[in-house]
Amino acid sequence: MAGRIRQEDIAIVRERSPIDAVIGEYLQLVGAGGGNAKGLCPFHDEKTPSFNVTPSRGLYFCLEGSTRVLTWEGVKPIRELAGGTHRILGRDANWYDAPFHSFGEQPLMRIVLGRNGQTKEIFATPEHRWFVRSGQSRRTEREVVTSDLKPEHRLASVFPRSRVARTKPSPFGIAHGITFGDGTRTASGSRATLDSVKDAQLLKWFPLSLVTENVGPSDRAQLLVHGLPNFFKDLPDPDEAVHYLYGWLAGYFAADGTVAADGTIALHCADREVLEFVRLVCTRLGIGTYGITGHDREGFPGREPSTIYRVHLLGEDLCEDFFLLDHHRFRWDSSRKKSSRLGWVVKSVETTDRFEEVFCAVVEEGHAFVLEDNILTGNCHGCGVGGDVIKFVQEIEHLSFAESVERLAAKAGVQLQYEEGGYVPRKDLGQRARLVDAHKEAAAFYAQQLTSQEASIARKFLTERGFQAADAAHFGIGYAPNEWEALVGHLRSRGFTDVEILKGGLAVEGRRGPRDRFRGRLIWPIRDQTGDVIGFGARKLHDSDDGPKYLNTPETPLYHKSSVLYGLDLAKKDIAKLRKAVIVEGYTDVMACHLAGETTAIATCGTAFGDDHIKILRRMLMDQAEARGEVIFTFDGDSAGQKAALRAFEDDHKFATQTFVAVQPDGLDPCDLRIKQGDAAIRDLVASRVPLFEFAIKNRIEKFDSATVEGQMAALDAVAPIIAGIRDAGMRKRYAVNLDRWLGLMDEELVLSRVQQHMSGGQKPRRRPPADPNDPTVELERELLKIALQRPVALGPLYDQFPAEAYTVPEHRAVHEVILSIGGCASATAPLEWASRLRDAAPGEEVRTVLTRLSVESPKSQGNSDDPYAQALLVRFMELQLTREIATAQAKLGRLNPVSEADEYNRLFGDLVALEQRRRHLRDRGVEGL
Repeated sequence: MAGRIRQEDIAIVRERSPIDAVIGEYLQLVGAGGGNAKGLCPFHDEKTPSFNVTPSRGLYFCLEGSTRVLTWEGVKPIRELAGGTHRILGRDANWYDAPFHSFGEQPLMRIVLGRNGQTKEIFATPEHRWFVRSGQSRRTEREVVTSDLKPEHRLASVFPRSRVARTKPSPFGIAHGITFGDGTRTASGSRATLDSVKDAQLLKWFPLSLVTENVGPSDRAQLLVHGLPNFFKDLPDPDEAVHYLYGWLAGYFAADGTVAADGTIALHCADREVLEFVRLVCTRLGIGTYGITGHDREGFPGREPSTIYRVHLLGEDLCEDFFLLDHHRFRWDSSRKKSSRLGWVVKSVETTDRFEEVFCAVVEEGHAFVLEDNILTGNCHGCGVGGDVIKFVQEIEHLSFAESVERLAAKAGVQLQYEEGGYVPRKDLGQRARLVDAHKEAAAFYAQQLTSQEASIARKFLTERGFQAADAAHFGIGYAPNEWEALVGHLRSRGFTDVEILKGGLAVEGRRGPRDRFRGRLIWPIRDQTGDVIGFGARKLHDSDDGPKYLNTPETPLYHKSSVLYGLDLAKKDIAKLRKAVIVEGYTDVMACHLAGETTAIATCGTAFGDDHIKILRRMLMDQAEARGEVIFTFDGDSAGQKAALRAFEDDHKFATQTFVAVQPDGLDPCDLRIKQGDAAIRDLVASRVPLFEFAIKNRIEKFDSATVEGQMAALDAVAPIIAGIRDAGMRKRYAVNLDRWLGLMDEELVLSRVQQHMSGGQKPRRRPPADPNDPTVELERELLKIALQRPVALGPLYDQFPAEAYTVPEHRAVHEVILSIGGCASATAPLEWASRLRDAAPGEEVRTVLTRLSVESPKSQGNSDDPYAQALLVRFMELQLTREIATAQAKLGRLNPVSEADEYNRLFGDLVALEQRRRHLRDRGVEGL
């Protein structure tokens, strides 16, 4: 046995292994203030960083905390939220659904905060995260844990994103709000009571109501507005439309609100619950509020004092049209530049003897959420992982304690001593260290063999692909001799056992013992993020080799193909620096990209790009507060490459990055592209990337005939679920608008509604809703058919050129097909005979009914055989068809890449110009000029 490692040596290893440097080999760390660092937690899946490292303490941890939370449904105690998923306000002022959990009993600290003369207390765990304003402008944020908060620290605040900046308050909502604040219920409904002087301006919001005058208790005239709905004295539904809630709030404020001379905006009420509702409405509208406060007021003689409550609204979130009274608007306008949002300031932080159950949210977007009174706080993940540098290596590499110490010692140059048996030579180190050493020795052996006479075929392979000897040395490429035990014998001579050689996947068990796994092949060493060789990829060179073209190391204690990325050891610094990663398919592609200047290229090793690869890249691409950047997949232009790109699309939502596809249309991979067109061609390929969503959508559209209504609707139904799956609301709407353009529908509302149906889980309809008879296109089709059925000679042979697809309404299309089936308008006969032929040709009772109805309905304009109205209809219908053809051409043009598909793009662009000219010609000269 090796014995126990001496405690003195363990202490030296800790001292010489800075935790931030060691962890930085596995994930990208950025400063988090106070000398701390943070990154994406490697022990559970996340998109923005919660993994904190404290070099001064040699610790890493995930954090937790508790207090009252601002939710979509109002302010709620966090204890009530635990066990459920609730809509909360995130760091970016957007709303997110987040689960809340209990994290057991924890020690608590007491934080006392102050703002505008108010104080409040929050209890949180010592390592819960807060965001403190810093810098001269107080516009930057840094993270501070509870135990490091200091008096005068100003906590960051987040207020909901405004939804009223471009919203006009609803007049009906305004009337509702005024009546709620200054009204009473009556036997038949409700009545608003307005002061004849102060509130006279509000009468305009009741234009159709009966108004009477009454003298009030103060001998001042009151204006009574009668006949209002009963529900005007009820609170509105918080799920009402934005403009209605905004109007209600404006009306209620006009009735019971004040704007002080200094610009302070406050709404008063004796019922605290009403003001809690007001805060809920403000939250949903994106209007910031300060907390509800109260003060006692003297009652009328014989009555007890009572409490009046008020809530302050933030003037910066309000617009001019919110203020219905002139004096309110004047004070707001004259003082709004002086107003500012004041954050809470730390007054004191102290330990307590409280040890209680704590709760927190798990927020993916930003790892932070907003508490009551708009205080931004960090969330916890509760992955339960924490410790020092030795524990980190244990967890990340799945090692024993001793193996973790040995690995760190080897990197730090520490020679370990053992308490039992004295010094242990390196051949007796832990299993992982032994296997790493064996692979290092094997890589050196293979690299040396590349210079042998036998390896000339390997050198020729590299030369033909544009690689020089220096390139091979840079990537550590080698050659496996075509012998049974060349590597096995070499490793045995270096003190490695057969068990170690087999366990590392360097050999396979033969009849007479281990034999080399790789023989007569070109060898690429595969390294982990820290640069250790953990496996090999080998390409066959001899036709006599019956094995696969590429052969990789099998699963071993070192090598797990689902989490290995070839070239990552060389690319990781530039990936982190440039926040970009280029995913290619093979080892030579990685080499070609790096040599061409695309030094962020990496590749999977004999497996598809999967979840573990995504997690690794997310940690590499982290920038400040979140993981972001570009992941660019390069695929061949053939069907296999298209499928690979679409497989990548399935995982797109797992990235917190912008994901792109770069497809080479002629099917050349990056290595071949470099050979034929040079380094610049690879850089151009990467630069020509298109967003992965766009690629997937256009790929799906191409399977349908978007020149027909049926094809457009089928494509819409096929693509709508893709767009519905986009999490970012702004991007989702933008792609819906683009889809309308790419399909040539000219109906954004239809596309948006279809996407919304998929988002809500509704069944996707297979056809358009019933035709609207008032729609101009539907009306034009109906009028043209009336003329074709009643006076076909007025249209003549030009009408017969229209295909059935020219009509958008199915029943109109069916009637048109009947007309064409008997020879069209050009074959029209006497009216009675024409009508008889049409009825006989109708395929069913439903079509005959429509045909009969259109045959007897009078056109909107009567005329002779050369009826100008008929000619005008014909021109309008022809123009409509040209407009549709133009839209279809524009849609297809928008789906083409003008660089990689230049010929098709230019041809279609010429067709589009010709169509535009035809439409202009038609408008200028009418049907005679065609």
